[in-house]
Amino acid sequence: MMLHSVPLSRQVDMVFTQLREELEHLDSGTVFMQIRNDVVGKFGIRHFPLESRGAELKKIEKGLSETQQISFRQTAQESLKYKRWTHGEIQFEFATMQDTLCTSITFESNYNMASMVNESSHRYR
Repeated sequence: MMLHSVPLSRQVDMVFTQLREELEHLDSGTVFMQIRNDVVGKFGIRHFPLESRGAELKKIEKGLSETQQISFRQTAQESLKYKRWTHGEIQFEFATMQDTLCTSITFESNYNMASMVNESSHRYR
């Protein structure tokens, strides 16, 4: 499949489909997507699967429900309306508090000085 022809919102949907099983076991973390030319490349989840209370380690027992995952996916897709760049990273922080999903979104744009220098040298010839 040529991802250049797939809309970014569909690619985000594909990412969340891939992460579905992992999200079922997490109640907080950060989903990240690295984007180049409006194509998702590397993606994943940063999280802490273990909590500690004193010296006791406890595994997280309950992750995101199906309804919470659908809501999370929709929020991620809706957030794309605010993206104004083609290269960068999007981070979706999430946590459940009293069975309510809370999310925060961070956009990071990336630029490459080498491509700017090459572009400007061609303009001034």
